[in-house]
Amino acid sequence: MGQTDLLELLEYIDPAALEYQDWVNIGMALKHEGYSAADWESWSRRDTARYHHGECARKWGSFNGSGTPVTGGTIVQMAMEHGWRPKGGGHELEWEDTISRDEGVVVDRNWIEGREIAEPGEGWDPRKDLITYLETLFEASETVGYVTHSFEKDGKHMPTKGVYDKTAGQLLRELYKYEDIGYAVGDYNEEAGAWIRFNPLDGKGVKNENVTEFRYTLVESDDMEIEKQNAVIRELELPVACLVHSGGRSLHAVVRVDAADYREYRNRVDYLYKVCEKNGIKIDTQNRNPSRLSRMPGVMRNGRKQFLVDTNIGKSSWNEWYEWIESVTDDLPEPESLSSVWDGLPELSPCLIEGVLRKGHKMLIAGPSKAGKSFLQIELCIAIAEGRDWLKWHCAQGKVLYVNLELDRASCLHRFKDVYTALGWKPEHLGNIDIWNLRGKSVPMDKLAPKLIRRAAKKDYIAVIIDPIYKVITGDENSADQMAAFCNQFDKVCTELGCAVIYCHHHSKGSQGGKKSMDRASGSGVFARDPDALLDLIELETTEALMKQEKNKAVCAACRNYLDRHFSGWEDDVSLDDMMSSVQILEYCRKKLSAAQFTDLNALCFAAAERVTALTAWRIDGTLREFPKFEPVNLWFDYPIHRMDDVGVLKDIQPDAEKPVWQRGKEARKKQGEAQRNSKQAKYNMAIENFRFEHDNVYPTVKELYERMKSDAEAVGEEKYPAEKTIWNSLKKIGYTTDKETKRLIPLPEKTGSGNE
Repeated sequence: MGQTDLLELLEYIDPAALEYQDWVNIGMALKHEGYSAADWESWSRRDTARYHHGECARKWGSFNGSGTPVTGGTIVQMAMEHGWRPKGGGHELEWEDTISRDEGVVVDRNWIEGREIAEPGEGWDPRKDLITYLETLFEASETVGYVTHSFEKDGKHMPTKGVYDKTAGQLLRELYKYEDIGYAVGDYNEEAGAWIRFNPLDGKGVKNENVTEFRYTLVESDDMEIEKQNAVIRELELPVACLVHSGGRSLHAVVRVDAADYREYRNRVDYLYKVCEKNGIKIDTQNRNPSRLSRMPGVMRNGRKQFLVDTNIGKSSWNEWYEWIESVTDDLPEPESLSSVWDGLPELSPCLIEGVLRKGHKMLIAGPSKAGKSFLQIELCIAIAEGRDWLKWHCAQGKVLYVNLELDRASCLHRFKDVYTALGWKPEHLGNIDIWNLRGKSVPMDKLAPKLIRRAAKKDYIAVIIDPIYKVITGDENSADQMAAFCNQFDKVCTELGCAVIYCHHHSKGSQGGKKSMDRASGSGVFARDPDALLDLIELETTEALMKQEKNKAVCAACRNYLDRHFSGWEDDVSLDDMMSSVQILEYCRKKLSAAQFTDLNALCFAAAERVTALTAWRIDGTLREFPKFEPVNLWFDYPIHRMDDVGVLKDIQPDAEKPVWQRGKEARKKQGEAQRNSKQAKYNMAIENFRFEHDNVYPTVKELYERMKSDAEAVGEEKYPAEKTIWNSLKKIGYTTDKETKRLIPLPEKTGSGNE
């Protein structure tokens, strides 16, 4: 019969006018004919009064078929009752007619040419066939079921229950040891041949419940010339592990289905058989059982050989084959002449991120851990929602979807508020941000993409941000073809929704300083070469002098802010140079402020200096497809936001080249030690300065310093502070000694100053 699209017929049927059972029958018919649950749900939405989100998906899973299935004829009949008539050139459809789409049709049966199979000659080694079969399908420890005895029924030889307590390893040892195959599997009737099961068993029986792994199924047809069977199997690129000549009228193709359980096995086999039938292979439905027997290679059957034709042909896995079959319906555009569009070129997609990314394109943010990639994406999310600048680039304003795969819901929501606060932006367009929290619920990207598209179809998002992608990667990230297929899912989202897709990925292990930005992302180079824009972050190693300078700036800023809040016109008393020196501005504050105020200020200065200690420096390099390359962008990660290095102090820092692991570790430990020492030094200096301020510039004794540091610690809830003996031992380290007469601290000559520089 001619092919009819059932979705077109559903336009004639109003779900609101149907009884419940008729509605269910529509769903069962769609599933039987190879349509999706989404097709049923899309049509069901028209019944606004009774439609419930998710109900179609739940019922869809319960439609497992029956001996009397509901077919597409049900929909045809309903459509005709509501006014549909077949278009001219066809014929009237009968109730039992099958409706199908073009999906899955690969082979033109009218033009397929058979592929001859040569039967092995006199040099045939039956053992080799069976050895190869066992080594291809089984692990040595797995139990293999096989049958060598049979009985006659209606003139046909039928297999008995057979053997199911031998491992593949045992059989292989016996096959390698003895020349006669019978020593391994036992004697068999050469008129009947022998049989073997292709899935491993538990050694307790030969039923479906005894199958331990659902790896393979059987594709066999007696209704086609064996040469054409061979041709169609190969044209379909079925993921065949072993192809066996039955010694009769058929080939036995042991096909990979790689199912996790019996339910998935049934679904995959149903799909496989439908594809085979669409392409001319009429399969005995009894073959669908995972415990099914197949013909054993390496034996005789009624004067003909049961032999191994081939192994590992077609696609390498079920997933690879499935993706290929799903793509065979070619909806690609036709080539077009440049001359036909030269005078009327289509408009370029507008910019989402000025000079970096267009709407409908893809962008990858790559970087190591602790670079704040998630925060960077949240910042971008907010910038798009508010129509403001992200780092140095202006963003178009619009709706954005943030797909959160890593954080729990509460943490994710708090991050957004923290970033808004740190940026100092008023949240005026929160309605432009949607967050899809999928922690613990994420699925591979090939499954996530259609779900995302379905939910976002009418939301008018201009950007979808996926964080992070390692949660949804399918396949080996070092495989170029597998990662190309993975990245294609982003293209589907871009195309279907007309929005940009932005995602992040981690760097490969080891130092990245000597690598180009294109080579830093982990896994296949496809990651870096596929997106339209790549922004790559690499950490910059800051010097002690630079961080000292940043601390000075932070302390000065803290002092100026404090003075601004409490005094007007104080700037007239201080020169610009003094405002930029922590020593000078603190000295001014000592004179200007009360004792309590100065104590408060010291705490603020200490906190500002500590914040600088936590700063990390980064450089963003870019590789763009649509825009000229930009100058590297230098920035600080000041948790929880990134801020530009507007002064240019990071410009001349060059990332370190590759260093040995031991050297990098040594440098990291040194840096950590310096940070700890600086922190201790700052606490000592604060306590000394607070004491001097309260005692007319007199330095404390060690005992008085101890009491002061104890008091300062208790005031902020700290339980730890240095013991008096520790202070004595640390005097030289912090730049002091004691006066022999007064026992009071005095600065060492080489350490003069307040220590806040």
